[in-house]
Amino acid sequence: MPDDAAAARAAAEEESAFSHPPVDPDVTAAYGDHPDQVIDFYAPRPGSDPAAPPSSAPLVVVLHGGAWRARYDRRHITPFADYLARRGFAVANVEYRRGGQGPEDADGTPPAGRWPDTFDDIAAALDALPALVREALPQADPRRTVLTGHSAGGHLALWAAARHVLPADAPWRTEDPAPLRGVVALAPIADFEVAEKLAVCAHASLQLLGGQDGFAGRRPYADPVLLLPTGIATTLVQGRADLEVPQPVAESYAEAAAKAGEVVGLTLLADVGHFPLIDPAADACAVVAEEIAQLAW
Repeated sequence: MPDDAAAARAAAEEESAFSHPPVDPDVTAAYGDHPDQVIDFYAPRPGSDPAAPPSSAPLVVVLHGGAWRARYDRRHITPFADYLARRGFAVANVEYRRGGQGPEDADGTPPAGRWPDTFDDIAAALDALPALVREALPQADPRRTVLTGHSAGGHLALWAAARHVLPADAPWRTEDPAPLRGVVALAPIADFEVAEKLAVCAHASLQLLGGQDGFAGRRPYADPVLLLPTGIATTLVQGRADLEVPQPVAESYAEAAAKAGEVVGLTLLADVGHFPLIDPAADACAVVAEEIAQLAW
């Protein structure tokens, strides 16, 4: 259990991250018929970053977190999307279907994720993105696309980049790797076995896969740690003081990648918890933007 000081710091970090008003997008486009099947687009802000090259802007695809639960939608990460746009990136903030329709746990926690809908949506969004970007953000350069996501969204980013190594019978499998410059996963739920041992987000990964009956059989289709190597440049950014998704989850993924013959970057930030990674007011957010820039420019 965290001590009182650690818990207080984590609470203050969360309060800061959620204190920013939502930022409306420049354009919203649908990739399906469900209300959650939409992508918000943010154009790069003119002259926002004097260090940015004057050419067309790299595209950053953002997948929000929130334990795959419906109570957390894409609005909470719009300040982060706007922050990236002000750094000279074109940004696509993806919404997707999440859990919340089933019975709540005894403590009132709603179920996490919707199988297979959550995965259907991420696959459909990424497949539709090139055409939508051409229409919504003509100044974006899709040849320089970086995928990023926070927490549960970090899981989805790693998963989306690994669709070409899914089992042959997976409906989301692609024959070729995604055309990405790389992935920057922020405190990702990257190893479901470790996450369950640590009861991450009230056993959200177990719920995502349908409980004990579905967990073992669905892990090969959903757990990033089992989908290695991908051949796509990948960096994990992790706060050492993260109480929501602790450091061992990211470390386990990086170690598994190394065993599979792939080098995955792991940037560990001292005295940083879960939410500063997406908080424009935090120094950690600048580190994240730099990690994205290293792959994108």
